[in-house]
Amino acid sequence: MPERMCIVSRAVKPEGELVRFALSPDGKVVPDLARKLPGRGVWVSLDPKAIAEAQARKLFAKGFGAPAEADPGLPELVAKLLRQETISSLAMTRKAGLSTCGFMKVEEALAKGKVKLLLHLKGAGADGTIKLNRKAPEGTVICDLLGSDELDLAFGRENVVHAGVAGGGLTEKLLDSLRRWAQYSGFTMNGTDKRR
Repeated sequence: MPERMCIVSRAVKPEGELVRFALSPDGKVVPDLARKLPGRGVWVSLDPKAIAEAQARKLFAKGFGAPAEADPGLPELVAKLLRQETISSLAMTRKAGLSTCGFMKVEEALAKGKVKLLLHLKGAGADGTIKLNRKAPEGTVICDLLGSDELDLAFGRENVVHAGVAGGGLTEKLLDSLRRWAQYSGFTMNGTDKRR
């Protein structure tokens, strides 16, 4: 993955650890998570504090070399977009037939070795979670970052507690989205809050 420099820390990092921002024709700072918007981009570490600091120090204008107006709620907007990207990616795996939900179906998929990513509802009961985790083959990514709003929306049904996602290109995209959202939110992939 190409590397870019954060305009706040001046550290050079892979693009996946940064957020790209573009400048709209009317001089507004726009998050560009897909890294596809035209024009010159500036990069900030995947951290709400770094984005807030870039705003406070007026580093967007300096980075773009032009007047740049950043919305005061920019860190929250980036969090919202990362969440939406994750939900959308999970929904795509469902539509492609790569994911399943429900304890029994996930347990069956794990037994067949067809789960690359195991998802548990944030705060799900320990009994079912531990049982499924024990059946997960080595190398399975386990995540309990998503709440009912995210899981229910992605699967188009209510009360999703456990889900399994098979390997594939769409799954890799989902994993990338999950990792970025988790990092930005201050969580590890298993949902542990690093700020506590």
